Amino acid sequence: MNQVKIFSGRANPELARKVCGYLGLPLGEIKTRTFPDGEIFCKIEEDVRGRDVFLVQPTCPPVNENLMELLIMIDSFMRASAERITTVIPYFGYARQDRKDEGRVPITAKLVANLITRAGASRVLAMDLHAAQIQGFFDIPVDHLFSAPVLDGYFLEMNLDPEQIVVVSPDEGSIKRALQHLNRLGGHLAIIDKRRSDAEKTTAEHIIGAPVEGKTALIFDDMISTAGSITGAARVMHEHGAKQIFLAAAHGVLCGDATEKLQADFIDRVVLTDTIPLAPENAMDKIVTLSVAPLLGEAIKRIHRNESVSRLFV
Repeated sequence: MNQVKIFSGRANPELARKVCGYLGLPLGEIKTRTFPDGEIFCKIEEDVRGRDVFLVQPTCPPVNENLMELLIMIDSFMRASAERITTVIPYFGYARQDRKDEGRVPITAKLVANLITRAGASRVLAMDLHAAQIQGFFDIPVDHLFSAPVLDGYFLEMNLDPEQIVVVSPDEGSIKRALQHLNRLGGHLAIIDKRRSDAEKTTAEHIIGAPVEGKTALIFDDMISTAGSITGAARVMHEHGAKQIFLAAAHGVLCGDATEKLQADFIDRVVLTDTIPLAPENAMDKIVTLSVAPLLGEAIKRIHRNESVSRLFV
């Protein structure tokens, strides 16, 4: 691992430090700052010529600033003659704009993929992409990690009775994800029939599948953004008599009035990972944050050694 250098942008330096701690490597020296006019400046403070470089930078809010900073860092390392530049993007912004669902709209996820590729990235390491097909938007190799083992490990440590568990998919599009959790945790499957009225508002209507009365409901999603969908699913579970309700997601975007919604009395706990740093104003007692640093660190080690990353999930 002597040829590996790990650097971090300003989006989530704490996660980068944890990854370095797992690998026993120092965090690379890089200086980034924003000029008074809003322009971003970057300078690498150490030699990276011929090195295998990993840049840790989720494109979380403020999305455009963090994305632009990532592009500038990639260009800096390319011009500093790094041998290979892997962008570690624990949270990929613009992922929900992955298709044309109506006329005259962009596919911004593809545009962002093009920007990262053209900037000089050699490969991408991402986690829990909103849509798996985004991997195909890149013309460079993509390694796609999943936080499911980390989230499931937390619930397994609670020693819940599998017969009392109902794993809940908050909408029809998340059924595959829910089944993966079901295979590890046991229990029964329930699906929320969700109706979307516009780009920001959804309504949870009915439950399909296992009865939930008196059971512990585990509701999994890839992200909690405005929290409308997942808290709507939790409300339906509560109305149908669920005894306990736990929410879990890889990415805690928590924008708008998400924190207020998550404070609802019928929600017992919210389990997130540290792909996105939890803002102080969003901190609350019922939020538990798990680290994906060991998972990212192991993937970085395997990428550097040209070993299989998919074996992490066998």
